[in-house]
Amino acid sequence: MADSVLMQVDDHVALITVNDPDRRNAVTFEMSAALRAAVDAAEADPEVHTVIVTGAGKAFCAGADLTALGEATEDGLRRIYDGFLAIAHCTLPTIAAVNGAAVGAGLNLALAADVRIAGPNALFDPRFQKLGIHPGGGATWMLQRAVGPEVARAALLFGMRFDADAAVRHGLALEVADDPVAAARELAAGPAAAPRDVVLATKASMRATANPGTVDTDQHRTAVDIELGPQAASIESPEFARRLAAAKRR
Repeated sequence: MADSVLMQVDDHVALITVNDPDRRNAVTFEMSAALRAAVDAAEADPEVHTVIVTGAGKAFCAGADLTALGEATEDGLRRIYDGFLAIAHCTLPTIAAVNGAAVGAGLNLALAADVRIAGPNALFDPRFQKLGIHPGGGATWMLQRAVGPEVARAALLFGMRFDADAAVRHGLALEVADDPVAAARELAAGPAAAPRDVVLATKASMRATANPGTVDTDQHRTAVDIELGPQAASIESPEFARRLAAAKRR
């Protein structure tokens, strides 16, 4: 597994850390692939009953690396998505311990988890519109599922951001904790102590009963496909190139 993603297993809990603090854990193609590999390893390990994902340093994840994003075709976008989609489709219970800013693709990573615990400095920021790009990776579906249509529209259409307290108030996070990883470990003790097959079956049943007749991972895949074309087109626009160059100068 690449150094950009670390995994440690203790007491039936896999702690996955996106690990590029100097660049605020921005998602590169390498990091996305490493995150997928970590999730696959956790699912394949019979000793792992639940997964926590967090960020090294002060940020949770500052979004997609701008160079990778600017060069991305539709296939490249899917490669950027792959890491957080691995969390979204994970058969094990997942908790995002959001220690700092979760921006753009970083917000997607947080939304992909079953539960989010916010640290005092957590910030949930879509940022897509500010960059001049269409949301991707199923963001429109995940955010509406988490907070409802009105708040999701306030975020994606009007640029609303959520600090830790606002995230809890709107249902985006379960709680605020001084040490979100420790709080996540405390919550993870439940599935860690339960039979693994029961944990897996319970999550599968919840996915199938959230909207009977469909499975939520299928809904997410549909959302990804719907968003992909408009997002790719927005990245190819001169306006995005201008905003990208300005962001890189900062």
